[in-house]
Amino acid sequence: MADFVDALRRGVASVDDLEDQLRGAVGEPMCNVAFDTGTVGWLDIHGQPVADGVRRKVRTTIATSARLTPVVVHPPGVERLVLEALDSGRLAFEIAALQVDLRRQVDELDASRARVAAIADQERHRLARDLHDGAQQRLVTVGLTLRHVQHTLDGSAPEAIHDLDEAVGELAHAIDDLREHAGGLRPSSLDHGLRAALDDLASRTPTPVRLDVTTERFTPEIETAAYFIAAEGLINAVKHAQARRIVLAVAHDAGHLVVALDDDGMGGADLRRGTGLLGLADRARSHGGTLEITSRPGAGTSLRATLPCR
Repeated sequence: MADFVDALRRGVASVDDLEDQLRGAVGEPMCNVAFDTGTVGWLDIHGQPVADGVRRKVRTTIATSARLTPVVVHPPGVERLVLEALDSGRLAFEIAALQVDLRRQVDELDASRARVAAIADQERHRLARDLHDGAQQRLVTVGLTLRHVQHTLDGSAPEAIHDLDEAVGELAHAIDDLREHAGGLRPSSLDHGLRAALDDLASRTPTPVRLDVTTERFTPEIETAAYFIAAEGLINAVKHAQARRIVLAVAHDAGHLVVALDDDGMGGADLRRGTGLLGLADRARSHGGTLEITSRPGAGTSLRATLPCR
């Protein structure tokens, strides 16, 4: 154990190997390392919850300056060897406790960001419906009423007819503005599934888009995230990469929803530049996912987002 601590200091060993090192030092393959959080139970060396049954076995603890208490669960009869190993490897156990605590905090942060993103998406959905069912419909009704008044004049008041024409035109611009603002909100087409929403999005994209999208349904949060990642990817391909061909594929793969977009544009996209791509990466991370971009100048761009899904 002392040699392991020395290897950690020299950067040639990983604290993830602590459990294996302990088992070798004690000569007991049934030893397990855990960390008592004091609030959310025990976690293993990788930060995952430990089964309650393990907690009822023989255990030995060691005090460190970390917030989590290292615990060794072991068979009876090896307590002395375990204590010696804990004492010799104290620094390794302290580093492991700090690493597990950090992983737990990162997981909690990701969960919190996912909840915030879900609440924001729900609010955007509500606003989009309010705009469509409320303000837009009222403006359309006002426009129809003005057209009716215009027709009743039957050419008898040219100036009034001209003014009504201008008013109806302004109403049309206002409706277009509302639709544009609503475009940044959750689209109502997602009510019919991700496939239907992306079909509608592709039909409005000036560059031809070849779609291969699963018809499965997922949680509203994941479908919304996938939609906006695809939408921003299409905008980048058309507006910035000047692509002539785009392929958009969405598939369910081993518990993950994978959004893949490939174009034949000018390439050179970089996550470190521009807020659009950074926003996509943040959106993917807020749901516990990842975003990868491969984009060499002159060789097109490949975007791949992976979102955990149930």
